[in-house]
Amino acid sequence: PLREGIKKAINISKQAGLKQIIITGDFSQTAKSIAEEAGIKVKDSEIIEGDKLDEMTEDELENICTKIKIYARSEPKHKIRIVQAWQKKGKVVAMVGDGVNDSPAIKKADIGIALGSGTEVAKEAADVVLLNDSFEIIIHAIKQGRIILDNLRKSISYVLADSFTSVF
Repeated sequence: PLREGIKKAINISKQAGLKQIIITGDFSQTAKSIAEEAGIKVKDSEIIEGDKLDEMTEDELENICTKIKIYARSEPKHKIRIVQAWQKKGKVVAMVGDGVNDSPAIKKADIGIALGSGTEVAKEAADVVLLNDSFEIIIHAIKQGRIILDNLRKSISYVLADSFTSVF
């Protein structure tokens, strides 16, 4: 079952411009059912299985990665390839996981996030460890980060404008 508050967190993350991708070892229909329950609408054409990924080149994966929402029957090597494909697109990639099989992709991602209930290997590979295993906390962290970035921009603009006036 989904954790409480996940639907709301998914909706907020969509509004914030984040794209959720599910990479799982589960069967495609299981993953699709969970995604739809969480509020992520998925067409069958937006699902790909690990054996199809094995047949693709890096360029082919890079070309289709933006169209895929669920990667089912995935292995650790697939997870790394997916992270790299998104990074080649110039995107900042956060990978959330809890198992040994997630650890290589967590390490490769720009922001590796491990669940506190996960394995020690995943925690060691991660940049951030969530102690309460809540997706909502990720959304709150992004919101606070954006506030800090906005404040930095304002401060730098003020200092530059003031310095320019003093020089002039």
